[in-house]
Amino acid sequence: MNELPVALSIAGSDSGGGAGVQADLLTFAANGVFGATAITCLTAQNPDGVSGVTAVAPEFVAEQARQVFRFFEVRAVKTGMLFSAPIIGAVAELLRERRGVPAVVDPVMVATSGATLLQPDAVAAVCERLLPLAALVTPNLDEAAVLLGRRPGDEAAMRAGALELARRFGVPFLLKGGHLGGAELVDVLARPDGGTERWSGERIEGVDTHGSGCTLSSAIAAQLALGRPLVEAVAAGRDYLRRGMERGARAGGRRFIAHLV
Repeated sequence: MNELPVALSIAGSDSGGGAGVQADLLTFAANGVFGATAITCLTAQNPDGVSGVTAVAPEFVAEQARQVFRFFEVRAVKTGMLFSAPIIGAVAELLRERRGVPAVVDPVMVATSGATLLQPDAVAAVCERLLPLAALVTPNLDEAAVLLGRRPGDEAAMRAGALELARRFGVPFLLKGGHLGGAELVDVLARPDGGTERWSGERIEGVDTHGSGCTLSSAIAAQLALGRPLVEAVAAGRDYLRRGMERGARAGGRRFIAHLV
């Protein structure tokens, strides 16, 4: 029996099952990776909204992750909802201890429903402590607006913004264009050396995109855990998300991303 590579999700729990660590574990499994977790927050939510958040103590978040590292040879880390500056600090310290393990940072700030998933005073901690440790950062346009101070409004602005962020933080940024209008969906990867990659595809209609950011970032982390270089991992992660959206899975009268069917 082949040994599965291990990836660790450090993220919040989605009681509705479509995002957070639930989406991460499904994605890891579908990509041939054994998934472990360190839970940062419990959320009371469904695909229509979030009614409550309870944060886990920062030291316990770190202890969950350290116990995983003590047993497994973790090949990649994905971070999602971290919520507070103390949790971000604990996670950043852990990543600093494990600099050889690539970390995909999804800078979760606001849910699609509009619920705040990152406390306002935690943005500085994300920028100062977490982002410089990433192998890749995967903001959507709303999150990029917080980091840039402006919201990219077209593909040229996306490319310029991604390059600015990559150079500022010294790590690659994948800027996701799903929140732009139009039939074509474009994502831009920028590296600190000025190199860029572009992917595009036709927008898929009729599917609830709840959990799409979690799914993409965890799919990329899974591909890194499998040993793929960054550009290939991003391409494979995007392909996985697209297939899941094209197939779809019906539940609760709605069509969601399909992970395992």
